[in-house]
Amino acid sequence: MKGVINVNYVKNIALILVIIGAINWGLIGFFKYDLVSSIFGDQWLSRIIFAIVGIAGLYAISLLFRNRASTQS
Repeated sequence: MKGVINVNYVKNIALILVIIGAINWGLIGFFKYDLVSSIFGDQWLSRIIFAIVGIAGLYAISLLFRNRASTQS
């Protein structure tokens, strides 16, 4: 069916973005190197990328609770 977004596709994109965010935070913590800002600059584009990764992180929290609810029932 056209126009319908596959839920697994959204989950995979969210998880990839969360992984990218985690790698970036690891680089910042260990080496004081911000990969996202290095690639996209310290401008508005980096802020958009950070916001998208943040939204993906919030969505990933909901996935965590969905998995717990499905295993308990």
